[in-house]
Parts: sequence; structure tokens; C-alpha cells
Amino acid sequence: MKNKMKPSWWDEFTAFAIKGNAMALAVGTIIGAAFSGITKSLTDDVIMPIIAIFMGGIDFSELKITLPRLFSDPVLDEAGNEILNTLNYGNFISAIINFLILALVVFFLVKGLNKLSELGKKKEAETPAEPPAPPAPSAEETLLAEIRDLLKNK
Repeated sequence: MKNKMKPSWWDEFTAFAIKGNAMALAVGTIIGAAFSGITKSLTDDVIMPIIAIFMGGIDFSELKITLPRLFSDPVLDEAGNEILNTLNYGNFISAIINFLILALVVFFLVKGLNKLSELGKKKEAETPAEPPAPPAPSAEETLLAEIRDLLKNK
């Protein structure tokens, strides 16, 4: 008897969620999010200060363009200071560098996994395979063998 409280897709979903692929995807997502934090810190705290040295001490997080207010009055904060509308392209540059670092790490990770996969395939290819079985005799060969056997018996 079918359980009326359980939706029809539930069994299929639980089979999918419990499979190794779904679990591996979940673990990969969690590790990827943590790794993203590491690369952001690497970019912001290590790489960008070094780049700033070569660019005359420019802090990328401070690179921005103040946009004019065309159709509204100035917006003020609690202290009465005007809140500026800025285009923060320095943060965008940092994000691009962060992406390039992540892409480079993923590239080398995939390249390493492919290399390991190729090594596994080479080891499989190096193990000698059993020789193929001889082909079955044709109808003509079978007939000739019968004739030979009949002539031997006479």
C-alpha cells in the first residue's frame, strides 16, 4: 500500500541525495566557499599591497569615482554629512585578481587530477591482457575435419 503522505518524488530524491555524487558536490561547495575566503584574503592582504608598492602606494580599495547627483537632493547621514554616490572600480579590480587566482588554482587542480587519471590508465594498459581465444572454425573447415576423420576410420 502506497503512503499517501509522502510525495511521489520523495523516494527518487532521497536516493539522489544519499548517493556519493550529491554528497561530494555538497562537500565540494563547502570547501570551495572556504577556499574563496582564503583567496580573497590572499588577494586583499598579500597581493594587492605588493601591487600597490609598484603602483606608487595606491590602495585599490580606495580607487573610486564620485558620481554626480543629477535628479535628487543630497542624501545625508545621521551626522549631517553628505553620502556620496561612488563607483568603486578598485574593488572590482581586486575581485578580478581574486577570480584569476581561483581560476588558476582550479586549472592546476584539474590538470593534476587528469594526470593521475592518465597514470591509472597507463598502469591498466601495461598489465598484459589474456590472449584472445582462437576464432571458431568456419563451416568449410568443420566439413573438411569430418571428412578427414571418416577417412581415418576406414
